[in-house]
Amino acid sequence: MNPDNALLTIALFAAFADGVKDDREREHVRRFADSLGAQAPDLPRLYQDVLLKRVTLRDATSALGDLGQRQFAYEMALCICDADGRQCDTERAFLADLKRQLCLDGDARVADAESKADALADLDQYAPATVPAVAAPVTATQPAPSDAELDKTILNYAILNGALELLPQSWASVAIIPLQIKMVYRIGRAHGYELDQGHIKEFLATVGVGLTSQYLEQFGRKLLGGLLGKMAGKTVGGLGRAATGMAFSFASTYALGHIAKRYYAGGRQMSAAALQQGFQQMLEPAKKLQADYLPQMRERASGLDAGQIMAMVRGG
Repeated sequence: MNPDNALLTIALFAAFADGVKDDREREHVRRFADSLGAQAPDLPRLYQDVLLKRVTLRDATSALGDLGQRQFAYEMALCICDADGRQCDTERAFLADLKRQLCLDGDARVADAESKADALADLDQYAPATVPAVAAPVTATQPAPSDAELDKTILNYAILNGALELLPQSWASVAIIPLQIKMVYRIGRAHGYELDQGHIKEFLATVGVGLTSQYLEQFGRKLLGGLLGKMAGKTVGGLGRAATGMAFSFASTYALGHIAKRYYAGGRQMSAAALQQGFQQMLEPAKKLQADYLPQMRERASGLDAGQIMAMVRGG
């Protein structure tokens, strides 16, 4: 097994570590594999090999001899397991076994990633303080934001999530989904809906921005962006990452914000198929926009630290 396939195999094991194999997640992975075409590692085969237990975690970890590859594999698996909240027992057991197989016990970089990712997961499963556990009516205390103000809010979230992908720390990407949750909450509230956490996560999954599956897509794009070839030189967060992960995070956040605005402005009348189609239609122009806002993303990334990211997810 080559390193590319080994890393993607580990990512799939991490995605299924909680025992949940949701049909939407499977469809998302399938569509991702189709979109990559000839450039992709054999994702459909790897996917089947993991599900049918034709390949083991040991097969994948033994293919990674380079320390940078092993660290990256563990950090990405950690982010995938933390993608939908605090790890369950089976995810914790999986990560402990993975770390042992990768010979990373006591590794300072891994320990730091664990600390930061777990701290993010502890923030009420990524829900900011303003998002209620259950739905509640909106009490109008100030004028609702205009369309132009909502557009600016969406753009700011897209720039921020693109900036998170420019940071060298893998755990920083764990903040992307909770920030998308916050954005959808603000958009819904602007249109008179006090959304609960469950509804927002269901909305993200419906339009095609899955939780765990989003990390799988992000991970695969980083592989294709040449990240593996750059790891030995410690250039993670450089040009290869900027061209892949950043574009995906910026575009998915931008498209999600605009389809959410259309959905809640229309009284939540759009079908699941219409939501998915609208999101996909927004993705292409959003990907083209990311080049225009690259300077703002770089500037935003230069001023971000762990404390600021935690505060933003917490509800700042």
